[in-house]
Amino acid sequence: MPERILVTGGAGFIGSHIVDAFLTAGHEVIVVDNLHTGHRENVNLAARFYELDIRDADGLMRLMLAEKPTAISHQAALADVRGSLREPALYATVNVVGTINILEAARAAGTVRKLLFASTGGAIYGNAEELPATEACPPHPLDPYGSSKLSSEHFIDNYRHNYGLDYCILRYANVYGPRQDPRGEAGVVAIFTGAMLEGRPTVINGDGTQQRDFLYVGDVARANVRAVEQGQGICNLGTGVPTDINTIFRELARLTEYEQPERHGPAKQGEAYAVYLDAGRAGRELDWQATVSLTDGLSRTVDFFAGQQGQ
Repeated sequence: MPERILVTGGAGFIGSHIVDAFLTAGHEVIVVDNLHTGHRENVNLAARFYELDIRDADGLMRLMLAEKPTAISHQAALADVRGSLREPALYATVNVVGTINILEAARAAGTVRKLLFASTGGAIYGNAEELPATEACPPHPLDPYGSSKLSSEHFIDNYRHNYGLDYCILRYANVYGPRQDPRGEAGVVAIFTGAMLEGRPTVINGDGTQQRDFLYVGDVARANVRAVEQGQGICNLGTGVPTDINTIFRELARLTEYEQPERHGPAKQGEAYAVYLDAGRAGRELDWQATVSLTDGLSRTVDFFAGQQGQ
């Protein structure tokens, strides 16, 4: 049955795709975003939009009591590993205290039956003890961003235990696709694509053999729709396929007809060497698996950025 879903961060890269998917599935959607990294033009016109920061506990409380959502998809966060190393207290305030503010407002409203939480499979497991990493793999974040997400997961479970708030925590792999800002909290696909289309130099951090699990944003949005309907606990979202950064560079260079040579810079502090995820639990809990291949996803992404550049 249709839900009234509050999406935090719904003007952002991932959040706006989730908003679109919820609307397509027939749900009513309310968007909260402070537009720090999100963009108003990303918000579907069929959704109700509130410019609000999740650090504003009173504002969230008023909004939750007025709108009375039945579900929340919490996507809002600061999400840059290197930024978290520079400003760990800021990341704790936005990501952890902001999540607590949402939980408290949901508890006060009394209408929220389920919370979906965007966590990170890329940063929580660190240098994982097993690959592909399962949800049973011990968390070992190497940066304050990953630590803030893990702490938020614990608070969410506190609210299930003490107040009966059902949840589904989705640990995302490296998400890429249209609308990702190459100059904001961007992943390597957006950064490389933006630079290549403009003919600017690109730099690969380290030797480029670092392995990541690249997940298309449309698959993430579809998982959130499934998680509203079924599933609980913690679920990894990924392809289970490791891809190194050199491969990403070469495939994007081919798609953009980029002719500048590979350039390598120093490796970045706080980053795990290899992370890719086992999403078997998402298959069982959510009846979900990634369906967009890396080749197809990169092609769609390049087409989007090329269209933006043409405009």
